[in-house]
Amino acid sequence: MNPTTPDGRYFVVKGQLWRCSNPSLSDDVRQHLVDELMAARRAVKAAKASEDPAALKAARASVDKAKVALGERGEVWWTDGAEDFNRRKVKNTPYAQWYAEHEASEKQTSIE
Repeated sequence: MNPTTPDGRYFVVKGQLWRCSNPSLSDDVRQHLVDELMAARRAVKAAKASEDPAALKAARASVDKAKVALGERGEVWWTDGAEDFNRRKVKNTPYAQWYAEHEASEKQTSIE
């Protein structure tokens, strides 16, 4: 499992923040959008395999559309005016101290 920031806005992969889906989406809506995203990702794979630039462009647009609808891209889903740190190194954001403490805790747990 990738760690999620205390405010639930991001998860961390290899030291980089990635925006979480909008938690206010209903389970049905979220599942529908995830299904669309997975289909679009399969379309990207197929387009790459067939070396079809037009199909690849369309498939990537479908991935982007699903990610925007999920709240992972585009306008932020929170309303407090906080800056978006999506796709930034966590060490260069206000989450740096939290992440350093999380990493230290993970190392300590693995030692025990």
